[in-house]
Amino acid sequence: METIPFVLLAGICAIMLQGIIDFIRGKKLQRGMRESRFSTELFYGLIIIYLMVMIGFGLIYFMLSFEEIILVESGVPREVGPTGSFIHSMYFSGVTLLTIGYGDITPVGVGRFIAVIEALIGYILPAAFVLRLVQYGQRSRGE
Repeated sequence: METIPFVLLAGICAIMLQGIIDFIRGKKLQRGMRESRFSTELFYGLIIIYLMVMIGFGLIYFMLSFEEIILVESGVPREVGPTGSFIHSMYFSGVTLLTIGYGDITPVGVGRFIAVIEALIGYILPAAFVLRLVQYGQRSRGE
């Protein structure tokens, strides 16, 4: 793997990880929240985190597709151009993150490990969202 794709891959991973950590800790979202039973700011933050993770993992799959075949469609590796590879990568990332798992595109090799990490994040984010809502509700009642 060349140096530039590796640096881009590391940068994408760092940005996604920092966004998830900030969301779970509530550092950036805590300021400016109004008192209510449902925090729209927290909800929009969750949507932004989901999009950031989906696009980040999609870019990881896309970058790795230039090095090797990482996604197989309907059990058969297909030759697609860069645009098709980008679309497949984003689609697979969204399906994996949202745990739908249609099975029409499957990962191969190291892609399986990356898909497991993405699916795990997809399971953890809703729990973190509920936890942040409960913590915010307890803080607002205590003040």
